[in-house]
Amino acid sequence: MPRVGLTPEQVVDHALALIDEQGAEALTLAAVAARAKVATPSLYKHVSGGLAELRRLVAVRVTGELADRLAGAAVGRGGDDAVAAVLRAYLGYATEYPHRYHALPQAPQPDDDLARAAARLVGVIVAVLRGYGLEGSEAIHAARTVRSVAHGFASLSIGGAFQLAEDLAVTEDRLIAVLTGGLRAWPAP
Repeated sequence: MPRVGLTPEQVVDHALALIDEQGAEALTLAAVAARAKVATPSLYKHVSGGLAELRRLVAVRVTGELADRLAGAAVGRGGDDAVAAVLRAYLGYATEYPHRYHALPQAPQPDDDLARAAARLVGVIVAVLRGYGLEGSEAIHAARTVRSVAHGFASLSIGGAFQLAEDLAVTEDRLIAVLTGGLRAWPAP
């Protein structure tokens, strides 16, 4: 019988705390069990598929968190303002949770829960792009562009790639200006 008060969601909370402190490579059932103050075999009562299941649940949670962050940033905004807010929210999440961000799957996974979370994430971006009149295939191309810019800048930033003295916030502003200018001038299909 599962320990009273411990839920699969709390197991994921413990896993995320571990990832935040030590990185995704530190995620083991033994480490999560120690944080949850249970024996390692007891975790199987809460996460039946073991470490693979726990990693899946972490991926679903992180994807959902990022989608929520982007959706919250986009509320009440449109056009350039919405894209800037979404991009800043994306970069903010990656900066705040660099190890979680590395646990974010970048390719589709054969998992319904993860597919739903990923669809929400992409859906926020596609909705913002409607402000540029982009729909259908063109919205998908533009969403890929936005995600590529966001992921590239986030990965390089949290990886420590930007070592020159120039202010990174100014680079972010320039990046947003280039991206929104490109969206306004999106080529006709």
